[in-house]
Order: sequence, then structure tokens, then C-alpha cells
Amino acid sequence: MNSQWKDFLATRGAVLELHQVAHFGQPQTELQAAAQGTIITDLSHLGLLEVNGEDALTFLQGQITNDVKLLDGTNSHYAGYCTPKGRLLAVFLAFAHHDHFHLQLNGALTEQVLKRLRMYVLRSKVTLTDMTDSIVRIGLAGPQAKAALEGLFGTVPQAPFALVTLESAHLLRLPGTDRYEIFCAPERAPEIWKQLSQTATPVGATCWEWLEIQAVAPEVVPATLEAFVPQMVNLDLLGGISFKKGCYTGQEIVARTHYLGKVKRRTLLAHLDAAQAPVPGDAVYGTDSAEPVGQIVRSAAAPAGGFDVLAEIRLDSVAAGDVRWAAVDGPVMNLLSMPYEVQ
Repeated sequence: MNSQWKDFLATRGAVLELHQVAHFGQPQTELQAAAQGTIITDLSHLGLLEVNGEDALTFLQGQITNDVKLLDGTNSHYAGYCTPKGRLLAVFLAFAHHDHFHLQLNGALTEQVLKRLRMYVLRSKVTLTDMTDSIVRIGLAGPQAKAALEGLFGTVPQAPFALVTLESAHLLRLPGTDRYEIFCAPERAPEIWKQLSQTATPVGATCWEWLEIQAVAPEVVPATLEAFVPQMVNLDLLGGISFKKGCYTGQEIVARTHYLGKVKRRTLLAHLDAAQAPVPGDAVYGTDSAEPVGQIVRSAAAPAGGFDVLAEIRLDSVAAGDVRWAAVDGPVMNLLSMPYEVQ
């Protein structure tokens, strides 16, 4: 986290744990605000890479699942970064800005993904830079978020994944209900925060994670590294895979999964009434097998109690009966309505 920005957040009551803002003193109240009101949060726990240089576009085309040529400075999209066997090493939220590209990802993966990408630069005219501490990211969500942004900036991106570039900041609309991300220089961030927090309740990173789960946003964390092909976390349903762009690392496996027919495993939204928090990588069990039929992708405390999770599950097991967390006789996972259709 940028030190200047960290000091400012501390003056606003932020409690930092594990390199992220855990809360602002009232975790449960903040979670209720995330569910019912308008909230503002720091997103410094997410990694941010910059890909620059004459060959940046060509380089990225050969590395990630989506078509980089579609990024024109007014939009963004998800993209997967795979091994040659088609297994996900990271999920990016990608967008272009002027003559370079940005890739936002799980912060715990930033260093190793950056190192791996640099291995493939070779003679290409490409520079890869970790911008995590150089650009402040602020999340804003809720029924008053759009009006607050319009009042401060005069404009706002209208559709999910749309990007607006302004002199003082870049505004990105995220999938889900009324969710936005603000990108700005560290020296501008305090004033933006002060203005927006007049309308929005400051909350910790776990509240934003809960909103990401409600949007069924794809994710890879260290515990699930190389656990999924992109379709297992619904990247194809979210426009995160191009099947027309040509070759990239892992493309053969990803394409084969697509063209063989219906995907057999998907990521679904569920609720768990449990005292202990599920964590990514935890096994999921069904009634049709003594072996695990899936695993937890994301997890966060739910405002009404218990936990909401994203779980990658074999669809045959979902059709067969209850699915359970952690053991064949573990707590039942109550499947919830999805914000988009799962095929």
C-alpha cells in the first residue's frame, strides 16, 4: 500500500490487517452497509500490473485468454492467464490507458505472475511494471454511488465494464449492482475519499469481497492456483475468453473444453450457516460420490450471518442432491440465485 495513502486512511480510522484495510472500527455495521447502503473502500490489496512498450499488445495476445485488441480505452474485460495445460494462474481485470495496458489481479499473486510474465518477454519490446503502490484504487458501491460520482466528476460510466478517463481519475463500472472503481494518483486520493465519504460509509476489504461474491466474479488465489480451467470459474459466461483471437498459452485446452460441448463444472453462489469461515480450496462434497466434487473459490461473512461463498462444483452432483462443505456430512450449501445464466 502506498505509504502516503496508508497514513491518510489511518487518520480516517482504518484498521489494517494482512496488508489490507480490515475495517473502520465497526465490522458488522459495515457489512450491513454493504448490503443495504452505499459504501466506499480501499482496494490496495488488489495487485495492478502495467504492460507497456511497442510490442505490448502482441505480447499480451499470446499470453491471456481474451482479445486485447478489443480494449480501446473506453472499456475493460476479464481475462485468464493459464499454464500450457490450460490451468488458471490468475484472473485479470484488463483495460487500456493511452499507450499501455493494466492488469488487476489478486494481490497475493502479483509478484509470481509478474515474474512469470517477464520470463516470456524475451526479445519483445515490452516493459512490465508493478503499479500496485503507485495508483490508488477506491471502490464505491450502492444506490447512491452513481449520483455521488456524477456530483464529484460530472460523468460516470454507464454500462458494466465501461471506462471513463478524466483528468483527475479513471472511473470503471464493475459487474454487479451499482459498483464502481476509481483509479487515481496518491496525492489526489484523499480529497476524492473525503468528498465521497460524505455519502458513502467507509468499509473494509471483506465487505468488498462479499460484493464480489454477489456478482459471482471469477478469482484465483494462491490456494486455488492451477485448480481451474477458465470455464470452471465462468470466465466464458462473463466475456473473459475469446474463441476467435488465435493462439495463447493454454489455448488448445480452453478451446477443447468449449467445443466438446456442455461444461461439466461451474462456479455457483451459495450460503453456508456455519460457525467457521470456509476458505478457498476447501473441498465440496455431493451425494453421488465419496470424493470431493468441487471446491470453494471465494468466501466472505454474510450480513445476516453465516457465510456466502462461490464454489466450483460438478453440475451432475448439484442435480443429484445436496452439496456440502468440507465433509460428506458437513454443512449443506444452500445454492442462491445467480446474477447471470449458467449454461
